[in-house]
Amino acid sequence: MSQSSGSPIFGKRKEQPILILARGEKVHHMTVRPWMTAVGVSIGALFAVGYLASTSYLVLRDDLIGGTMARQARMQHDYEDRISALRAQVDRVTSRQLLDQQVVEEKVEKLLQQQQALTSRHGKLGSLIERAEESGLADPGKDETETEKHADATGGIQAIERLMGLAAKTAPKGPALAYAAPFSRADARGGDTITDRADRLFSRVTHSLKDIERSQKDRIAQLTSGAINATDAIETIVARTGLSVTPDPADAEEARATGDDADIRSGGDDTGMGGPYVAPETKDVFDRQLVELDTALVRLEQVRGEVRKLPFSNPAPQSDITSQFGNRMDPFLGRLALHAGIDFRVAIGTGVRSTAPGKVVVAGRNGGYGNMVEIDHGNGVSTRYGHLSSILVNVGDVVTAGDVIGRSGSTGRSTGPHLHYEVRLHGDAVDPMRFLNAGMKLSTYID
Repeated sequence: MSQSSGSPIFGKRKEQPILILARGEKVHHMTVRPWMTAVGVSIGALFAVGYLASTSYLVLRDDLIGGTMARQARMQHDYEDRISALRAQVDRVTSRQLLDQQVVEEKVEKLLQQQQALTSRHGKLGSLIERAEESGLADPGKDETETEKHADATGGIQAIERLMGLAAKTAPKGPALAYAAPFSRADARGGDTITDRADRLFSRVTHSLKDIERSQKDRIAQLTSGAINATDAIETIVARTGLSVTPDPADAEEARATGDDADIRSGGDDTGMGGPYVAPETKDVFDRQLVELDTALVRLEQVRGEVRKLPFSNPAPQSDITSQFGNRMDPFLGRLALHAGIDFRVAIGTGVRSTAPGKVVVAGRNGGYGNMVEIDHGNGVSTRYGHLSSILVNVGDVVTAGDVIGRSGSTGRSTGPHLHYEVRLHGDAVDPMRFLNAGMKLSTYID
């Protein structure tokens, strides 16, 4: 039992509780201090809190585990979604690269086809250009000729190979990326992609091929126009002499179709032909231009062949003409008479040349002509050479233009050494000056 003690000054002091423990005869007592009470209460509180926490953990543990697993699942799904997006982006890039590669390959294929077509055209055009040069046509297209040299297969294919190798310069080695990968990367210097650079190069190569094609067509048009103009000029000049060398279109087409250039140049012989009519094959513009040029060259060659048969040369070059064709006072009778030819002042023994190819029909003494040679040039045209001192051909001989057929003299009805020269058409005498003047004009188209 506890007792309280006090002081009259400070008052009563509360007695502290005493804990008595008895075990048999032994008795123990212990005074319970306030701090002991506080410690006991604290320990009890700790045990209570721990109990409550443990109970709460056990109750909420399943929810925490479920939340953690759900959070991990969400993270995994987000990661997988990101991987899928990256894979889709890679697939798009790869598809775009493959598409770019396919587009480039199609463009290169088209360029190769154009190149092969130009090469084939150049081969066809080359033979016609050679014929045109052999025909003496003016060459207005030296620059075009130099351009056409760049149209061969080597130059075009090298340009296309450079185009194809554009990506290979910076691409890593690999079966697919070596070609396609650079098309998705930008040029660090200019900001242009390889695709842009390839498109520009494609455009340059295409324009180059178009320029070559245009130059070929222009060259064909120029040669065709030149051949037509030359043919028309020749026909106009010859027409002033009273003759016609205009070829029959049917004969020209037949000669061209047979491909016998020798017959074309010599005028051609009639050959048996036939068969049912079949419409011509459809051709593009270039082929039609080639046909037009070929036709113009055939016509020019045929006209020139006919002209070369006619007496347009001078029988006594560098000799003066002493008497013209037409009415004049006869030197023997002193009255008006027709002079059927022209006279050339030449010394005795000067070579007299044939003015066109033909066959000798007269070679001997012929009345007032004295020693005379007459040559038949065909188509009713013949020439006579009179007053010769000597004759160097025989009847039946075939001569060419420029062959020496005799020596000048003063035989027959002559007042002195000279050459009497006549041109006859179907037996009638015509003015030889028409042919000599025409020959001088034709020299620029024939020689």
